[in-house]
Amino acid sequence: MKNIPLFILAASFAGATTIATAEEEIPFDEGRLFFELNDTDGDLGIHGKIDGDEWKYLEIEDPHERMMLKVSARGRLRRQGLTELFFESAEPPFAGEDALDPADFFKRFPEGWYEIEGITLDGEERENEIYLSHVIPAAPDWEGVRFNGVVAAAEDCDAEDLPEVTAPVTLSWEPVTSSHEELGRDTDTPLAMLGINVLYYEVVVEIDETDYKSTTIVPSDVYEVDLPQAITDLVAETLDGEGEFKFEILVRTDNGQTTDDDGNPIEPDPGNKSAMEGCFVVVE
Repeated sequence: MKNIPLFILAASFAGATTIATAEEEIPFDEGRLFFELNDTDGDLGIHGKIDGDEWKYLEIEDPHERMMLKVSARGRLRRQGLTELFFESAEPPFAGEDALDPADFFKRFPEGWYEIEGITLDGEERENEIYLSHVIPAAPDWEGVRFNGVVAAAEDCDAEDLPEVTAPVTLSWEPVTSSHEELGRDTDTPLAMLGINVLYYEVVVEIDETDYKSTTIVPSDVYEVDLPQAITDLVAETLDGEGEFKFEILVRTDNGQTTDDDGNPIEPDPGNKSAMEGCFVVVE
């Protein structure tokens, strides 16, 4: 099985202005907007990614043409230009003192077509239209997660005695086939009935009190990952034969849109993500 590392950097900005519509729309090389749910912690955020030729100005408008974000380079950075932007909103929990009700969250970011517009260093305009869906995929079911074929992890990473797994380790889970049973639109509905497909699963593993982090992406029809040999090596060589690990399994769907806002055929864009997480101990 091939392991594909993925590294993510997040940043965010805000503001308000407008850009004139170009006669011929030239898109950014990449434009993404999506929701990401941590089902274990109970928090939800909006994420974005824009990538393309050197630009000095960028804005995002929601389906009601209301400004949601503005980035404007200044001084030396304006002369140099930007090429990539990743952002991630704050993710307040669903319960507690700083809670944000999920229904209120979705009202802030309505479902529909968003416009990402920018101006390059050469004064050319860029525009992408992205559909932001309120269909949130279910997170992988905790009861279906297995380590070497048995349940060997704890949802509470602060538990005094975490389950132990003997290396080498294979992590497996059950396929995700429905929308989230409580959050978003068309809850607990099979994704296939909504025209939405799982694109891939992503497995992230971190070792407590170290800089080690492994990210593996597998196709939608693969439901297990062999943890890298580096984990066993670290446990043996630097962790005195025992290491505490945190893992996360994410599922990503497309946005289900096969036509654009004008009815023209398109390929669906990558859509929303849901994740579950837990902890375990690896021993030699």
